[in-house]
Formats: sequence, structure tokens, C-alpha cells
Amino acid sequence: MKPMLDGKAVLITGAAGGIGAAAARVFSAHGARLVLADVNAEDGSRVAEEIVKGGGEATFVRTDITAEKEVAALVRAAVRAFGRLDCAFNNAGTDGVTAPLHESTRENWEHVLGVNLTGTWLCLKHEIAQMLRQEGGAIVNTSSVAGLVGLGVTPQSAYFAAKHGLVGLTRQAALEYAHRGVRVNAVCPGAVRTPLLETAMRAGIISEEEAVAYTPVKRLASPEEIAEAAAWLCSDRSSFLTGQAVPVDGGWTSQ
Repeated sequence: MKPMLDGKAVLITGAAGGIGAAAARVFSAHGARLVLADVNAEDGSRVAEEIVKGGGEATFVRTDITAEKEVAALVRAAVRAFGRLDCAFNNAGTDGVTAPLHESTRENWEHVLGVNLTGTWLCLKHEIAQMLRQEGGAIVNTSSVAGLVGLGVTPQSAYFAAKHGLVGLTRQAALEYAHRGVRVNAVCPGAVRTPLLETAMRAGIISEEEAVAYTPVKRLASPEEIAEAAAWLCSDRSSFLTGQAVPVDGGWTSQ
């Protein structure tokens, strides 16, 4: 059997660390040719170099997904590199400042929605335009369990609003383009051992014990476990699946 993403040209945002860096490694292992993007050029370039040294194909493009010209240039770079864009994993995001809603700032609200929601919308806009010039493609957005349920222990109203918005955006985009061969789904990770969660735990926003307590399997996920789900959603093996927000959460949202 061929590798799941054999020869597919794949764009991954937020690829400098965490789930994005894990996705670069996992997608490459499944045969994908990669264009990686992040605002962190140093770490993003390092991930691309790691893929190449391991025998894969990868290039890095420093991109701020809130800047439409940069997103458009990123998609063009992918097409220049590989002649097409088969799949995209829109993973870039931020959690912003943790504070109760009544103490939150408009600046933080606009920043978090700008990256997580508007930035992903810009990626979808330009990725879909390219895929419509081909015979279609597959896109996966990174939402969260925070896009499916609320959680009182972490006061992050902007983050929860953005991630819920991503689920709605995913469903609407899927319906608009299903008949034109473009599939759009979302992964909704639970508690994942990423630098973002590690920072939150060090800051006392949430403890590892609290995160594990919300997870029926009683452990944190690895970034690679989320990446494997995203790779499957990008692959032809999920060809009849679109418009879905798929929890990869150890049972969190089943409670």
C-alpha cells in the first residue's frame, strides 16, 4: 500500500513547534512534500531542515497569516515548489492573555481572533482559490475542544470564541465547496503536551493534574497523535468526510 500522503503537496502553518512541527514530521513520513510556514523563521527553518536531512521534501516560508499579501505569497510559493496544492493544515494559532472576560482588553480580543479566526479565513480563501484551479483538495483547520465546549477553569473568552468560530467557518466552507471537490474539516485537540500547554502550566493557569482530570484516558496527548489525525483527514482515505469537527481529545467531549 502506498503511503497515505504519497507525493501530495501540503502546506502546514504554525509549523515551528508543537502540533505543527509534529505534523511536518508525520506528514513527511506519510510521503508528503511540504511547504512550512510560521512567524518564527528560526525554528520553522530548523524543522524544514530536519525534514530534508531525513530524506523528505520541505521548504520554509516565513509568513504572518494575518497579512493577506503574505498568505497569498505563501500559496504561490507552494505552487511554485510543487506545481499544485493538494492539502493544507491550517494549524497556526495563539491563546493570548488569560484573564476573566470583564478584565480582558480589546487589544487581546482582536489579536486572538485576528490570528485564530481571521488568519485561518485568509488561508482558506487563498488555498481554496488554488484548489479550484485544480481538481480539488483537502483542508484541515486546527480548532480545539475549546471550539466545542466551555471550560470555567481557563478564563480565555477570546480563545474560546475564536475556536468556536473556526468550527462554524469549517462547516460553512465545507458546504460551499463540497460539490467542487474541496473538503474542509477541523481537528479539535484536547490536552496536548505542547509548548503552549507547558507555558500555561508553568504560569499556573492550569495544572497537569487538572488537564488530565478532564481527559477520560487520564493522560495528555502527544502532538504526533493530533498530527496523525490531521494527516488522515488530508488523505484520500477520508474522502467521504467533510464539514466535520473531529475531537481528538481522549474522550473529553464525550462526558
